[in-house]
Amino acid sequence: MLTANKLEKIMELEDQLRGEYQEKLEARDAELERCRREMAELRENLQGTIDTQLETIADLSKKAGSTQKLEQQNRELFNRSENMKEEVTAQKKRLKALQNHLANEREELKLLKQYDPVKMKKNLDANKKKLAEKTSANDALQKSMNKVKGENAELQRKVKELEAKLAELEPDDKPEDEAEAA
Repeated sequence: MLTANKLEKIMELEDQLRGEYQEKLEARDAELERCRREMAELRENLQGTIDTQLETIADLSKKAGSTQKLEQQNRELFNRSENMKEEVTAQKKRLKALQNHLANEREELKLLKQYDPVKMKKNLDANKKKLAEKTSANDALQKSMNKVKGENAELQRKVKELEAKLAELEPDDKPEDEAEAA
């Protein structure tokens, strides 16, 4: 019986303690439940934030990869452009050398054109034709000159004959001429 009394007292004490602390326990349980809900909301918010950050990190990783690719392409293009600039400079030097060579070749061609075989052949043919014409004209002149010389010689011979005749006739006519002259 003693145990039943003690048991009853313990139960009364328990009821009494429950009566005193029940409100506190309920308030604590309510607060605990509220904290659990806040924790769950925080977990959801944090999980959403973490998911968003993971997506952002994934996007940034992709962008970083593409940025690295672009940077690599930029470096390659820069190197190519530098090589092309050097090549252009070399080509400009070569072009100037070729232009100088072309100018020299043009001068040489100008000199060679002075001795153009086709033109010289035409000139030679034209000169031969002129020479043939002049030769034939010269021959004609030579013939006419010979003819004129012959005529001249004949006329001079006639003049001499006439002078001889005049000389024969002149001693007889001389006194008459002198008288007429006086």
